[in-house]
Amino acid sequence: MSQQQAMQADDGKARVIKATNKPLAYYLLKQWPFHLMVLPTLLFLIVFAYLPMGGLVMAFQDFKPWLGITKSAWVGLDQFRYLFEREDSLQVIWNTLIIAIFKMVLNLVAPFAFAIFLNEIRKQMVKRFVQTLVYLPHFLSWVILGGILTDLLTTDGGLVNRLLTSIFGIEPIFFLGDGNWFRFTVIASDVWKEFGFGTVVFLAALANINPSLYEAAEVDGASRWKQTLHITIPSMVPIAVVVGTLALGNVLNAGFDQIFNLYNPLVYEKGDIIDTFVYRTAILSGEMGFGTAIGLFKSVISFVLVVISYRMAYKLANYRIF
Repeated sequence: MSQQQAMQADDGKARVIKATNKPLAYYLLKQWPFHLMVLPTLLFLIVFAYLPMGGLVMAFQDFKPWLGITKSAWVGLDQFRYLFEREDSLQVIWNTLIIAIFKMVLNLVAPFAFAIFLNEIRKQMVKRFVQTLVYLPHFLSWVILGGILTDLLTTDGGLVNRLLTSIFGIEPIFFLGDGNWFRFTVIASDVWKEFGFGTVVFLAALANINPSLYEAAEVDGASRWKQTLHITIPSMVPIAVVVGTLALGNVLNAGFDQIFNLYNPLVYEKGDIIDTFVYRTAILSGEMGFGTAIGLFKSVISFVLVVISYRMAYKLANYRIF
């Protein structure tokens, strides 16, 4: 390096050090349009996410609406103790785990497999049509789908039961009234709705596979199945590990919108989850302290699982956000 180049390098370092030593107010004034754009979102977050956290004190109170938070009696951890003593609350936690785990596994396996099959279609028009077709249900609200499924699955003239009876001779199945069938319906309908959206992630992973690997495999005489088994699937495993580990944070989120629009008192024993249980106990029954305790319990467990899942994603697939 010449003396002139060394002087230019030193001058550049001095400028960087000088820039980093400037006060925060300098950057706020210089970039005020960007901060102004972020301000509405920040206010929305504070009003609807952080201020309501003050209500978490109800989890430690025998909360009475007419007394308010300041005058309601403190009961310490009694609400949490009551949570683990009630049989229905333990059943709700078990229901949530069963439904959420099955959703997580199938919403990982179904997009993974479908992306591989879709990638084998050679005609681009057909490929795009199929991808769009399975992608659309993701944008439908469960309010709409709940009404559609109710009409399709009813025992009184529902299309599904009519087909089962006429083709297979099976007696009508009470999909939304029998607890075991309700779980199956919830899991299957969620996978049908979301697997098209999940396929996008795996198609992106497939697009990043080096084509020369397939060319070399063809030269060696490998069939399409051998190429899929030894090139496609191993190349997709890292992103599958990331998706799977990040999904662990949602193990207690079994889908409030879906359950709320499909369930009824007949399936509370097998279909009630934490979120719907909180709604019924806190809002409908007026047990706001107990409902808040359940919600806080779920939030703490979910936070721990999110931290663990991000650490696992970093260890297993070198994936990190920050």
